[in-house]
Amino acid sequence: MTAGGGGSREYFEEVKRALDGALPQAEAFIGELYRAYLDDRQIFMIGNGGSAANASHFSQDLNKGTIESPSASKRFRAVSLTDNVPFLTALANDEGYDSVFAGQLKALGRPGDLLVAISVSGNSLNVLRAAEYASGHGMRVLGIAGRSGGRLAELAQESLRVPSDDAGVVETVHSAVFHLAVAQLRGRIAGQRRGGS
Repeated sequence: MTAGGGGSREYFEEVKRALDGALPQAEAFIGELYRAYLDDRQIFMIGNGGSAANASHFSQDLNKGTIESPSASKRFRAVSLTDNVPFLTALANDEGYDSVFAGQLKALGRPGDLLVAISVSGNSLNVLRAAEYASGHGMRVLGIAGRSGGRLAELAQESLRVPSDDAGVVETVHSAVFHLAVAQLRGRIAGQRRGGS
């Protein structure tokens, strides 16, 4: 079922069903992010269209929304590779759009880093190329997708799949899970600081 042809109530019911289906996978996803924080690893985020917007929003939320005060010394190190427009367009022009994320990882990524790859279909070529590069160079890949997970689910070490075929529903649930992650991570980090003092 897709939510596009129904009314408002049907749409939000579909969002709720999809969110209920995704939440059991959220704990592992949040755990991966927390371990990256503890290990001071770089987190890269990628996506196209609405997923690019989610990647940009989520990276700034991790960096800013997880700290209790501006004086916090330890922070997430997250960056969205959708935001460096000069680098992205140079890669697209010279190497093709399929290389816009892998090319950035070649310059910026290191073994042990984390790639959060967001694709509703799980089959976006530029996302897959980046996931392939990351996996082949010692980075860990978290795939965030829709129902099937596509090829991305095969490449990722961990994946979160939203059980819906409606792109809008999937992107809405991705955003909700990202906000949940920020809230829970903020709580874990605050608890760790209190426990360590």
